[in-house]
Amino acid sequence: MRPFFLFASFLGLAACAAPGPQLGPEVDMSVQSRAISSSALFGTPRPLAPERNNAQIAEDILELGFRLESGREIPQFSRFEGPIALRLAGPKPPLAEIETDRLIARLREEARIDIRRIDTGEAQIVVEFVPRADMRRMVPEAACFVLPNVSSWDEFRAAPRAKRLDWAQVVTREKALVIAPADSTVQEMRDCLHEEVAQAMGPLNDLFRIGESVFNDDNFQTALTSFDMLVLRVWTHPSLRPGMSRAEVAERLPRILAQLNPRGARANADLPLDPVPTPRAWTVAIEEALGARNRRQSFSLAQTALQIALREGWRDERLAFSLFLAARFAPPREGAQALDALATAAAIYNARPGGAVPRAHVELHLAAQALASGQDEIVLRLTESAKMPARRSENGALLASLMLMRAEALQRMGREAEAEKLRDEALPFALFGFGSHEAAESRRAEIEALIQ
Repeated sequence: MRPFFLFASFLGLAACAAPGPQLGPEVDMSVQSRAISSSALFGTPRPLAPERNNAQIAEDILELGFRLESGREIPQFSRFEGPIALRLAGPKPPLAEIETDRLIARLREEARIDIRRIDTGEAQIVVEFVPRADMRRMVPEAACFVLPNVSSWDEFRAAPRAKRLDWAQVVTREKALVIAPADSTVQEMRDCLHEEVAQAMGPLNDLFRIGESVFNDDNFQTALTSFDMLVLRVWTHPSLRPGMSRAEVAERLPRILAQLNPRGARANADLPLDPVPTPRAWTVAIEEALGARNRRQSFSLAQTALQIALREGWRDERLAFSLFLAARFAPPREGAQALDALATAAAIYNARPGGAVPRAHVELHLAAQALASGQDEIVLRLTESAKMPARRSENGALLASLMLMRAEALQRMGREAEAEKLRDEALPFALFGFGSHEAAESRRAEIEALIQ
């Protein structure tokens, strides 16, 4: 389930303002219809190769596959058997079919899954688009989600607590329903398609400690990664069968991974396995910090999460994300500490397998600090560093923000022509990520305010 992620503006750090609203929650569909698809913006997918070693990936798959996001254990392995048909339903947003077909092409090529889209008839996976307001009345905390054993929103609404909706009871998957907002940005629609369709076919959990996966509620990764495709290949491997226990799957994973990911035998072999599982108290503190009503409460909860991370002795994504949130929600008097926290988070991500994309998000915030303090060369260096991971992870909102911030630095350095060209180049990515010209202009205004 992809949660509503509070899109707090980086201005909260650099300009000591309150967190900004999530951009584009109510999208002008006439504007969205003129938006550009991820294929047109980013070309052929070039996801970054998985960097975790096979021993760690085996642990990751077991934690992703045998536990729900709530913490409940799943007693048996489950999946679809045979070819999978996928059908779109409901008021389809513009570009929904194009983005779905691109996803299916990737799943067929990279994960080797026999999946196709159909326009009519029975489908193993139905993706139904529902107005966001209707979704919020039923599942307030979710931006999109996936359910077993139902094929329509009406069927779910008729019995939202039916026993058949319990993923822990599923052995052989027969059908699944993905619910996604009909009124969202193209990027949010794409993100929901990627994560929820992948979870319909594969593992159901999210882990904050895996930085190179969409199966992570930090939402730094927005499109399926090479790590995710490898996990799905493992999940559909012929040596696994529905109904297997965790121990039976664990016994087979080393051999499967050696076959599918031979480079993983050598990658980061000296890194110890991540400590598991994550204490529930840390996860609750993170989730409540992101959903709190005011900045003071968010900061207090982020500090609680940070103290837990330090007490546990973590040096992975959980510590880095704790530092990131503590910095993001820090009050003005904590500015120096916030900057130190961001720098430490960036260093942790830099040392972690697949840490380039999370680091790019931190570098955006560091660049905002540098822009606000007149350090334009540092802005250029940080945005240049973050640009490649943002592009290869196909994150239009992040890439547009980096480009607009870079343009402000160039403008202040007297390089007006370069700045204006960069702003023009950023617009398609901003429409993809933020949903409208108004939202894109709002982001540009926030960045311009950093230097006033």
